[in-house]
Amino acid sequence: MTRFIPVLCALCLASSAFADEDPVAEAIVDYMDFATYEAGILLPAQLEKDVFEAAMFVDTRDAEQFEAGHIPGAVHIEWREVPTRLDEIPETGMVVFYCNTGTLSSQATFAARLLGRENVVVLQTGLRGWQETAAYKP
Repeated sequence: MTRFIPVLCALCLASSAFADEDPVAEAIVDYMDFATYEAGILLPAQLEKDVFEAAMFVDTRDAEQFEAGHIPGAVHIEWREVPTRLDEIPETGMVVFYCNTGTLSSQATFAARLLGRENVVVLQTGLRGWQETAAYKP
C-alpha cells in the first residue's frame, strides 16, 4: 500500500500537468471532476408524455438507420457531426441524443456537453430501450 501512494500522486500530478498544457484536456478534466454519476443520462422509463413533448430528440445514428425508423419528431445529426453542427442544438430545453443502444449517442452527448450544451442528455439504452420500456410512445 505504501508503494501505491507515491505512484498515485505521480499520476495525479502528471494528469494535472497535461491538463494545464492542453485546453481540451483541461476542459475534460474539469467536466469529469464535477459530473455526477447521473449527469447527462435519461432512462426510457422517465420519458412520460410531458417530458417527451418538451424535449428535442436527436437521432445520432447514420442516415440509413434514421430513415428506417426513429423516435417521432426526432432530427438527424450523426454522432460524428455534433461538434460541427452544434449551432443546430438549442442551448435551452432538454435535448435527448439517442442511437440504437446509447453507445454512440453517449459520445455525442459527452462532446456536446464539453462544448457547452449542458442541457443535452443521452437516452440510456437508446432506441431499443425506448421501444421496450418508454413510459410514453406517441
